[in-house]
Amino acid sequence: STMERMPRNVFSRSVDIAAPADRVWEVMTDFTRWKEWTPTVTRIDALDADMLRVGSRARILQPKLPPAMWRLTVVSTHDFTWVSKSPMVTVTARHRIEALGPSSCRATLSIQFGSLFGGVVAWLTRSINERYLELEAAGLKGRSENPAFVSTEKI
Repeated sequence: STMERMPRNVFSRSVDIAAPADRVWEVMTDFTRWKEWTPTVTRIDALDADMLRVGSRARILQPKLPPAMWRLTVVSTHDFTWVSKSPMVTVTARHRIEALGPSSCRATLSIQFGSLFGGVVAWLTRSINERYLELEAAGLKGRSENPAFVSTEKI
């Protein structure tokens, strides 16, 4: 996987996956099961019936981070973005899959910190952001290529 050069308030990780884009999308959007393939998520509670709709919300618990409410702002083919807002910072997370062929694709996971203290929070949480994106990309690859994959990584 690769880390791209980004502005300091943006973190991004891409990984090539030996599975069709539709399969990876299925894994990526089955939110309640993320905790099986990445240690970066303790729990995701979907707060709306149709989670793949703009405006749908999820409450996400992650190790070492406060619980956060996320709202979907963009949903398109193999691409979704959700945003979490607090008084000091807005975090935007994008999950995108590009087909490379019939049975391979590239997934790109990115997070951007905005609003008044976005740059400060991004700087303070830099190492956890990079580690979490790396674990999520590896877990997404693992589960997409092998339905039995379970992450054994620790935070």
